Amino acid sequence: MVLKKNILAGKSKLNLFLLSILLYFFLINFSISENNLEGTYTDLKILDKISSKNTLLKLKNKDLVTFKDLSIKSLKCKNSEFDDDPEITAYIQVKDLTSKNNDEVFVFNGWMFSSSPSIAPFDHPVYDVWLVNCY
Repeated sequence: MVLKKNILAGKSKLNLFLLSILLYFFLINFSISENNLEGTYTDLKILDKISSKNTLLKLKNKDLVTFKDLSIKSLKCKNSEFDDDPEITAYIQVKDLTSKNNDEVFVFNGWMFSSSPSIAPFDHPVYDVWLVNCY
């Protein structure tokens, strides 16, 4: 009987060891896939309503870019993990430089969604902004 207990104790240690290795690889894989979902660049399409011209603006996240009368900053962008219907989200801050209180108020400050721009609409009399890509 003593021999049988030692065999069972050895099996449980082996099972615990295998479980810890499996958990380790799962956590490593999860952290790698989470990092691949975040991008460092954000693409925005800007429509000038007066001239009817579309412009593709490439932003590096956390860099401030001036486009005509707008000051635009993308803080973070993410891609969804689903390939069937990809969703791109980005946290965007936009200031109107022609406004007198441009240091106090953002024209837009929030998350933008590529598939549903009407969830958090960008409301400006001259420009429309759409989220296009995150990479």
